[in-house]
Amino acid sequence: MKYEIFGGHFPAVTVYLDRGEKIFTQTGGLAWMSSRVAMDTNMKGGFLAGLGRLFSGDSLFIANYTAETDDQFVTLSASMPGEIRAMEIDYAHEYIAQKGAFLGATEGVEIEMITPDSFFAGLFGGEGFFLQHLHGDGLIFVELDGSIREYDLAPGETIKVDSGNVAMFEKRVQYDIESVKGFKNVLFGGEGLFLTTLTGPGKVWLQTMTAKDLAGRLIPFLPQPTTTTIETK
Repeated sequence: MKYEIFGGHFPAVTVYLDRGEKIFTQTGGLAWMSSRVAMDTNMKGGFLAGLGRLFSGDSLFIANYTAETDDQFVTLSASMPGEIRAMEIDYAHEYIAQKGAFLGATEGVEIEMITPDSFFAGLFGGEGFFLQHLHGDGLIFVELDGSIREYDLAPGETIKVDSGNVAMFEKRVQYDIESVKGFKNVLFGGEGLFLTTLTGPGKVWLQTMTAKDLAGRLIPFLPQPTTTTIETK
């Protein structure tokens, strides 16, 4: 299956389909499509699977797009400034991604909710209690925030990451947290009480921006609601 990722830091991906080929995405992911593509929306995997997707940052329903003739296309756009990555998934390569990372995929790919092995990693790790488990067999597109740096960790090698900057990692990578050392670092370092630790072997993808940080930057510039006082005589 051919595809084209374009748009720089405001990315989209166009997937080219021949007759009978299909992709699926969360509802709301479509930007545009050609005229001979059939759309079908359903709760893929049933209610519990849909609920799991909802908790992991995606939609309850899934939209399926199937080409009715050759030379059709579907374009999906990211919801945040950043990058779209295409990943080949098979039964030897499974990934854990941040909430809302899933953009679209071919048949055979599964997206499930997963919780960190450690309770404290879920509570303080920056990604919350629910992550996305990407597995199966096929092609998947994920949207990651800001610019992305990939590291291939050796067995036992650990990288420490500020909460929220973990975009995705291979399932075999160990995900945990540790407390920031030193009173002054905690009080004045601006990084909070905990850092996320990722321990190899395996690949990790780290992002330079988070939705929370972007929202925090924008809020001071948004119009504030006004209160109208009605005087009574």
